[in-house]
Amino acid sequence: MNEYVIIVAGGSGSRMNSDIPKQYLLLHEKPIIIHTIQKFYDYNSSIKVICCVHKDYITEVTIMMSHYFSDKKIMITEGGETRFHSVKNGLNQINETESLVAIHDAARPLVAVATIQQAFASTKTHGSGIPVVSVNESIRLIEKNNSKAVNRNDYKIVQTPQCFQTRLIKNAFEVEYNNAFTDDATVFEFAGNDISLTEGNSENIKITLPNDLSIAETLIKNKT
Repeated sequence: MNEYVIIVAGGSGSRMNSDIPKQYLLLHEKPIIIHTIQKFYDYNSSIKVICCVHKDYITEVTIMMSHYFSDKKIMITEGGETRFHSVKNGLNQINETESLVAIHDAARPLVAVATIQQAFASTKTHGSGIPVVSVNESIRLIEKNNSKAVNRNDYKIVQTPQCFQTRLIKNAFEVEYNNAFTDDATVFEFAGNDISLTEGNSENIKITLPNDLSIAETLIKNKT
């Protein structure tokens, strides 16, 4: 059964205070998105990669992929107005339905190969595989002007890659866009499907703010 990964790279990265979208900033001498894609090739050298990018960066990303992955055929498609629309554009590039697809943030270059493997393994059996990690801080629920303590063991932090059987996720994305769709799992669940959780890895941070880039640089240096 073929495996795909859709790399969502359509954002502008405005919170990084940079003219360059965050996924193209350098991390350990390579663009962040290159580290991200390499993790999936480390997991499966034959995985089929689809990059959803902003229309202004299609040419640049095409050149970048040819430089770093000259022996691979990476599909590049235009991103959409929101993550939902970008992912839908990526799913439209997959013609087969009896396959598995992971959807991953381009700005998560520190995903562990084991996290990817477990998500795909769950998907084969259960239809989905969504990596999560535990909440280590105390948390409070805000209700109007009041707050109350809640049991952190009742909550999980959701990561990517979020993996699905292609047929099921393509059908799920036929619905109208809803602001409640914060990730791909919420779309999948909205369509009536069950979510299967898998183990994520704590280093799998999403690079969003300038300080995140510094943390990622330290983590990747420690690993290498």
